[in-house]
Amino acid sequence: MRLACLFSGGKDSTYSVLRAKEMGHETACLITLHPAADDSLVFHYPNSQITKHLAESMQIPLIESNIQGKSKEDESQALENTVVQAKALYSINGVLNGGISSRFQKQVFDKVCLNNKLTPVAPMWGADPVVYMHELLDSGFQIMIVAVSAMGLGKEWLGAILDRHSLETLYALSKKYGFNVNFEGGEAETLVIDCPLYHKKLQVKQADIHWDGQRGMFEIRDAALVEK
Repeated sequence: MRLACLFSGGKDSTYSVLRAKEMGHETACLITLHPAADDSLVFHYPNSQITKHLAESMQIPLIESNIQGKSKEDESQALENTVVQAKALYSINGVLNGGISSRFQKQVFDKVCLNNKLTPVAPMWGADPVVYMHELLDSGFQIMIVAVSAMGLGKEWLGAILDRHSLETLYALSKKYGFNVNFEGGEAETLVIDCPLYHKKLQVKQADIHWDGQRGMFEIRDAALVEK
């Protein structure tokens, strides 16, 4: 199938492109929706502007849209409008997403697909969280944590790159504090700075750390693509 991918630049949406490729699908375009605030019910907020670099690195066209309003209805309508645009421009017949266990997001995505006679594709749906996180590292993904909002995840995680050691630490913290180790509940947000899909990797040149004592964001001010 020709697919449009709902793309945030995070680990799940990026990995879904790789998995879809392995399944024989073509990702004809990427879709990034920019929420009005960081409390979006459906979409990734931190550093969403960076997806233009990542789309360039993957050599896949990108459709961007700013969401006006913060309600579920506002976000669903913005998604539908952008999917309609992708269907017209790229003749897609399916929509790819990186959902794993969020039934709320799945309902939103599936409804938009149903309305537009498109097939929803979620290659990682139901994946075991721990197995999945190791699979990402095994596949050559370099993953940066760009936001945290769960007890047990402190300021020190902002801007950190996941590796085997930090993943074991995350697993221990998730058991202690009860958050999802794959962050599917919004406990943290990620950005993939390199993976097998990229022709060039992302280099963060300037960033600010915002921390309020309980939650925080690694805000990228300047970034560029560089040779691997």
